Amino acid sequence: MPSQDPFSPWRAAGDAHDNAAAPSAAQRAPGARVWPVGALCLAIGDALQARFGAVAVEGEISGLSRAASGHLYFALKDAQGQLRCAMFRRAAQLAAFEPAEGDRVIVQGRVSVYGPRGDLQLVVESMRRAGLGSLYEQFLQLKQRLQQEGLFDAARKRPLAALPRGLAIVTSPNAAALHDALSALRRRAPHVPVLLAPALVQGAGAPASLRAALAQLYEGIAQGRLRRADGQPLHIDTILLVRGGGSIEDLWAFNDAELARLIVQSPVPLVAGIGHETDFTIADWCADLRAPTPTAAAELAALPRQQLLQALRHSHDRLTQALDRYGMEQQRRLQWAGHMLARPSALLAQHAAQLQRNAQRLRHSGQQQLGRQALRLQQHGAQWPRALQASLQAQQQRLAQAALRLRMLDPQQALERGYAILSTAQGEIVREPAQLQPGQTITARLAQGSATLQVPPHTPRASPHPQPKPPPAPQQKLPF
Repeated sequence: MPSQDPFSPWRAAGDAHDNAAAPSAAQRAPGARVWPVGALCLAIGDALQARFGAVAVEGEISGLSRAASGHLYFALKDAQGQLRCAMFRRAAQLAAFEPAEGDRVIVQGRVSVYGPRGDLQLVVESMRRAGLGSLYEQFLQLKQRLQQEGLFDAARKRPLAALPRGLAIVTSPNAAALHDALSALRRRAPHVPVLLAPALVQGAGAPASLRAALAQLYEGIAQGRLRRADGQPLHIDTILLVRGGGSIEDLWAFNDAELARLIVQSPVPLVAGIGHETDFTIADWCADLRAPTPTAAAELAALPRQQLLQALRHSHDRLTQALDRYGMEQQRRLQWAGHMLARPSALLAQHAAQLQRNAQRLRHSGQQQLGRQALRLQQHGAQWPRALQASLQAQQQRLAQAALRLRMLDPQQALERGYAILSTAQGEIVREPAQLQPGQTITARLAQGSATLQVPPHTPRASPHPQPKPPPAPQQKLPF
């Protein structure tokens, strides 16, 4: 059974058309050139390049694919047609943004024919977003003006809190950027509470909506009236201003001058994560920190929980080791003290030996001193013994006189003569009758012992005008 070729009707018609149209060898002009297919493709490509040169084409990217080599292949299309394009790796790396499906762009390149397929294609050498010219000029002018106002000064930018107590995200509730940021925070720092300040991020009303959301958030932070879901106070340490990627028109809301001035008034550090890595807005320059994407903004705002737990475990280990070292040192000291207390005789023997050594040194020193004194006495001759004898006699005489004075002044001598010393119960010496009260008990110290006396109840008080005392008997003058 003959195989059926699904293309056989087309081939038959084509063969019939070729046979009817193609001239016979006899009809072909003598000397006519026969083109190889590849050579004809090259010739057509050269003719197109000579005719058009470098061209700029505007259209919408369709069927975008990136080869493993880094080359980009896509088609540019509009309502009237489409053109296949190839952008080699070097040119793709120099692009100011990451092309995406559906982007409207203006490319510059050269027209050629891809020989292996005979396709007309445009080899793209550069690419920019469509409509970038006028908007980009406005962006540069605004950037220069705000830079002169000092809104971009690095000196006013603040570091982010290492351990934030809470984060606030300013974006659209329906934006993919919110989902990306929340996913990153749930993965890295699920313990950090997050507050959403909803705002438009695209369109004519977006700048005013963003300003209102920030102003309301600032007021809540300043007044301390932000609350968590459980009613507890919410402390915001960092604000995230995020939006996904898009064209310059889509991100134009973040190029608002009033929004820029409001961003620099943030009471806490503010991170801008707007667009993709190659997208820049005025808000990025005004923020305390710029993140390339919303996900990166969330990652910069909070350290990973695992990293914090690892640091905590490291600190715990260091503290445990320090306590162990301290405990071991105290244990060694306690063991030494216990050893010394258990054998006090050893410590006493050590001190006794030290005292004995000190005594020996003292005796030796005294002997040396006496030897030197004896030598001096021998050197001065006999005058020293006489002078020493005289001095000793004088000292003995003064000592005898002093001993006699002491004996005369000794109260015991007066007591031996029959006198007594009266004192109250409080130990106060009675010197005059006025110190006594009727019935008072006093103590009389005698030469031999003491006696307890009681003042009679009717003892007459001493006269306020005492009689003159008789003159004292003449005392015997002592010989000294």
